[in-house]
Amino acid sequence: ALGLLIYSVFVENIFSPRLSPKDSAKISLNDLDIKVEYNRPSKRDRDVFGALVPFDKVWRTGANEATTFSTNKDLIINGMPLKKGKYTIWTVPMQNTWKVMLNSKQYEWGVNEKMEPMWDPNYDVMEIEVPTKQLNSTVEKFTIAFDNTTGDLKLTMAWDGTLIAVPIEINT
Repeated sequence: ALGLLIYSVFVENIFSPRLSPKDSAKISLNDLDIKVEYNRPSKRDRDVFGALVPFDKVWRTGANEATTFSTNKDLIINGMPLKKGKYTIWTVPMQNTWKVMLNSKQYEWGVNEKMEPMWDPNYDVMEIEVPTKQLNSTVEKFTIAFDNTTGDLKLTMAWDGTLIAVPIEINT
């Protein structure tokens, strides 16, 4: 046991900080609670979209474990209904738009041993397409947030010089 502990500490470096740390984005509005749990890779002087994250291919939307989205209320996302529950988020970054898929399957990890997304399209409950916005500044760490500054709730994702915004409404 002692040998395993020493190996884990010095060889596997189990106490070093993760390169893509876990984070979450939450919003509570009246009786609505939405939470996204994800991992935040860094740009680290790399070209991100079209290179590190290829265009036109499914991306796990972050790093490490699959990104999850949970809501306690039925929603309307970009005009489409979504039942309350927990989903995984998968995206297909493209030059001018992104596809965003919400998937009912819960995955332990985001990619398999071949570094291919574990996403199974048979569990997609929603696929939408939203435009990209080019930013004037660089976002070093992949960031998911909620924006309700104008009263129109949006789930935003930003990294490098790219931002997307997914419109969200409560389904009444």
